[in-house]
Amino acid sequence: MNVRYRVELSQAERCELTAMLSRGKRAARKLKRAQILLAADAGRNDEEIARAVAVGGSTVYRTKRRFVEGNLERALSEDPRPGAERKLTGKEEALLVATACANPPEGRARWTLELLADAMVKLTGHESLSGETVRRRLAENGLKPWRKDMWCIPRVDGEYVARMEDVLDLYAEAPNPKQPVVCFDESPVQLIGEVRQPIPAEPGQLERYDYEYRRNGTVNLFVCIDAHRPWRKVKVTARRAAEDYAQCMRELVDVHYPDAACIRVVQDNLSTHSAGALYEAFPPTEARRILRRLEFHYTPKHASWLNMVEIEIGVLRGQCLDRRIDDPKRLLSESRMGKTTKCRRRPHQMDVHNRKGPRQNGPRLSRHIQRVIITVPRY
Repeated sequence: MNVRYRVELSQAERCELTAMLSRGKRAARKLKRAQILLAADAGRNDEEIARAVAVGGSTVYRTKRRFVEGNLERALSEDPRPGAERKLTGKEEALLVATACANPPEGRARWTLELLADAMVKLTGHESLSGETVRRRLAENGLKPWRKDMWCIPRVDGEYVARMEDVLDLYAEAPNPKQPVVCFDESPVQLIGEVRQPIPAEPGQLERYDYEYRRNGTVNLFVCIDAHRPWRKVKVTARRAAEDYAQCMRELVDVHYPDAACIRVVQDNLSTHSAGALYEAFPPTEARRILRRLEFHYTPKHASWLNMVEIEIGVLRGQCLDRRIDDPKRLLSESRMGKTTKCRRRPHQMDVHNRKGPRQNGPRLSRHIQRVIITVPRY
């Protein structure tokens, strides 16, 4: 006998399904079942639902039956499928995770799937264990023990917190043309030329370039950005000595901000980033004249990522410099033309989280760069 099932959703169930379809990430099968139930509740027949949702008629029939005979949860979920039982029990899986997080055997730099499978055979009663079983269990726990990530691991002490608060307070201030906040940093760039002419791309074929290249030395990029307006300055130098740094500071004072009373410069702790560099490059009276209009603010040691210009340099490398450039003049021209337009279409914000005290949730700072989430360690 052909049974017809009638779906009647309550208001709460209807709201739950609508919310499920409008936001969040769900399995495609669950979303299709939600669409089927909403369409059936609206009075559409099985053929119309099947065409609209792009499923078979049997899928529509089963979903409606499971809802009528059970409940909403049963209609959205699946029955357990037949298959072999998991080879590792819960305790054995926990042992696998603990083993993968421990140091590898002597003579090995890292764990591999085969090494972990052999170790589990020794630690449990299994006669054999495949690498695929190990891989699936590790993937479920988000583990890749054969990979490592190089990371800046700061020591959060009083000096770290003081410098962090100082820099973040500058970013949170309202824009003041008389006291601009300028983020300053440098970055080395290799000049690399082609030995053989690349073959241009064409339909069905990528651009091809030869693996051999010519090294033409290195240069240095000095990069400045204004923390409160869309302005960037790039300068190419042959080195990054104290004299070059001093010239950049004089250009900030005399060329880029001639009307500013005090320029607050955010920079890292490189040895050349000091007032002494100006006295090495200029006569004492000239150095003192420049320093009267500068105020240095240093990022915490091992936390130069708090300097906004590092984000700009990363964008510049990804959009402009990620290719072979063999001449300093071309490098300067390309870096000036690469106006990171992707980041300057509209103002963005930066959020600072995990800060104790009155600004627990952190300030919302208007920025001309892309939206960046900076997580500051708790202290």
